[in-house]
Amino acid sequence: MYTEAKPGITHSDVKHARLAQNRYLLNMRKHWMLYLMIIPGLVYYLIFKYVPLMGSVIAFQNYQIFKGMLGSSWVGLDNFKFIFTYQDFYHVLRNTATIATYHLVFGFPAPIILALLFNEVRLMLFKRVVQSMFYLPHFLSWVVVGGIVFELLSTQGVANMVRGWFGFEPILFMQQQSYFRTIVVLSGIWKEVGWGTIIYLAAIAGINPNLYEAAVMDGANRWKQTLHITLPILFPTILVLFLLNIGNFLELGFDQIYNLLTPMTYSVGDIIETYVYRAGVLQGQYSVTTAIGLFQSVIGFALLWIFNRMARKTEQGLW
Repeated sequence: MYTEAKPGITHSDVKHARLAQNRYLLNMRKHWMLYLMIIPGLVYYLIFKYVPLMGSVIAFQNYQIFKGMLGSSWVGLDNFKFIFTYQDFYHVLRNTATIATYHLVFGFPAPIILALLFNEVRLMLFKRVVQSMFYLPHFLSWVVVGGIVFELLSTQGVANMVRGWFGFEPILFMQQQSYFRTIVVLSGIWKEVGWGTIIYLAAIAGINPNLYEAAVMDGANRWKQTLHITLPILFPTILVLFLLNIGNFLELGFDQIYNLLTPMTYSVGDIIETYVYRAGVLQGQYSVTTAIGLFQSVIGFALLWIFNRMARKTEQGLW
């Protein structure tokens, strides 16, 4: 049956679209086992990522756990008004933003620098051993890492032992507000820096060796090769990972801070996640803490959108 083509769309375009659709269907029939393997991942994200989004409605309710979402009364934006007029919230938000900025400034470049250093190692056995040593902390829980940090920085720990060699008095590092944020950032880098190099090392491995050979013939040393070949090719990967990190700017993670926090460091270390734990889990203020979580998501999306728009000027970006 003849159908008139829409203005601006030729019959040739329709034909090519149908052929592409047929090829797609044939490809699905041919590789149906690969598509079948995607189903567990789709189910996981559907159950644990998308279905819980419906629970965000309690941010607009006076949620009662025994009445449920359907039986709880609606309060509109009252929960958001409460958190924005609550004095301690701004203190917690400031702590979160400050530590997140430190993580971004010092933690994000660390895997890039380490990957570039790994790339310069020529002795493969030594390289693999060192890489394994850097990967290992990623598989330790923050409970274990927190215990290690407390032991290293205790009055009888390694840090105070070294200070004693130079005649200095021991310091209670974990009880000092001035050291807390530095300890948080350094412990985070130590735990995740090795794991973060994997993507960068994979990108470096994909660089054409002929580029380096041509650079050597032109007289470029290792530093110039890194500066003019490795880093420019790594830039798209760095940019994408930066955008993924900026989307979670206010989500520092509960485990690390909770295991390192002490009563003496609450004023500089109490963040949104620890406040949500106290107010939501311990005090049962589910609606208020859900509103805070929704606020975090909105800020993360706004930052991601802004930086993605900036990245598109370099013809990169997530969308």
